[in-house]
Amino acid sequence: MIDNSPLESVKSRIDVEFDNSAQAKIIYDSIILEFETAPDYRSSMELTLEDNRIIINIDAQDSTSFRASVNSAIKWINLSLQINNLTNI
Repeated sequence: MIDNSPLESVKSRIDVEFDNSAQAKIIYDSIILEFETAPDYRSSMELTLEDNRIIINIDAQDSTSFRASVNSAIKWINLSLQINNLTNI
């Protein structure tokens, strides 16, 4: 982190919408443990399920940890979707 950066923190809410609430619940159940056990030295992530949406709230100390959190969340959701699609073939 740059010591003289005016950036104090980065906060974001990301809504991921699924085809239906059943699919959202399957993905939510698949990734919630990753969110609960992720190291949180410079950022925190909170995951909630609302109907057919998963809501990710990220609070990071700097842009680097924010980017890492977003990348992790996308990776976990994408992997869960791929596995879910394979099991439905």
